[in-house]
Amino acid sequence: MLKRPPLTFIFTVTLTGILANTLVTPAIPDILAEFKVSAGRAGLLVAAGSVAGVVVAPIAGILADRFGRRIILTSSLTVFGLFGGLAALSPTFEILLLARFLQGTGSAGLVNLAVVLIGDHWSGLDRTRLVGRNTAVLTVGLAAIPLVSGLVTQAAGWRVTFALYTIALATAAVAWTILDGRRPETLPSLKAQLGEAIVVVRQPLPLATIIGGFLAFTLIFAVFLTVFPVHLASQFGLEAGMRGVMISIPALTSTLAAYNLGRIRAAVSARTTVVLASVSMATAFLVLGLTGSLVVATAAALLYGAASGSLVPTLQDLNISTSPDEHRAAVVAVFVSAARLGQTAGPLIAGLFVGVIGTAGTITAGGAAALLLLLLGLYGPFPRTTEITEARAE
Repeated sequence: MLKRPPLTFIFTVTLTGILANTLVTPAIPDILAEFKVSAGRAGLLVAAGSVAGVVVAPIAGILADRFGRRIILTSSLTVFGLFGGLAALSPTFEILLLARFLQGTGSAGLVNLAVVLIGDHWSGLDRTRLVGRNTAVLTVGLAAIPLVSGLVTQAAGWRVTFALYTIALATAAVAWTILDGRRPETLPSLKAQLGEAIVVVRQPLPLATIIGGFLAFTLIFAVFLTVFPVHLASQFGLEAGMRGVMISIPALTSTLAAYNLGRIRAAVSARTTVVLASVSMATAFLVLGLTGSLVVATAAALLYGAASGSLVPTLQDLNISTSPDEHRAAVVAVFVSAARLGQTAGPLIAGLFVGVIGTAGTITAGGAAALLLLLLGLYGPFPRTTEITEARAE
């Protein structure tokens, strides 16, 4: 039996995977000011670190199945840390964008490979529990890392903040030391490997998790992370500080739900979890779009957090459970790629809607769109029992 990697290492890889954007966000105004570029180019700065993931994540997964986890994860961490550190030395805004793009090729496989390691070494309810806790760690990181970044940037400047990316180089050294170098004894041709992986992905349950991941991340990034902050300013007149508090509030219930995913799934089926989370998310968005009360909006934000904290890791866990050992990294990577596509498409779609029906109308429309997730939960091939098994795609 393979030696399990420490959970602290897996959680560290997950946190590293979200550093590309969470560390840079508070520093954006300082960066734009230093390079004397307009605020309109802030989007380029953020997107440069994540756009590569849409294509690179599946490639990293295929390579990890082909050549083993250790070499691909170590290489990804090295690329991430190296170009993240070089970004701190960028003499021009254009070079900074290039460095962040190259850094993004390294980060593309980190979150999914952390989940793959859980799938490699745990199964059943233990796997479900740890996928939930990995998501809880990610949620806490999304809330805490920007705070650290803001403090470091204010005290020492954005270049020092970017130097923190080089911590990934130390993590790469640890990865090479503790992970085994196992790889398939016989390698099929690349064409055969791709064909077999595609067969798995096209099976009903894996495909449903991938579609669900795309829909969930499209809604999360479109409604809550793009439109809701603008709505808080226009509807409630909140300043940046209070907007940050409101955006962070869902982390409380999201972390709680994700951390207790094992208990949730032991009590109700995956299908019920997806259905309840979808209804909760639709309700939260409808309330956020219609209410004029900040207290009610706060309650709706907490409901949204519970929905996302139970929905996303459930889809991840089901995605892992359908993946044969030899194609696990590729199948999980397709899920992550779909999620990243949703992260990219969501804000663009939201921008179009806001220009036509305003922020309140767009958030309300997001609530209606969340019903697509409900339909997927009701009529999709999700398990209807609380028994958690390896639901391999044949």
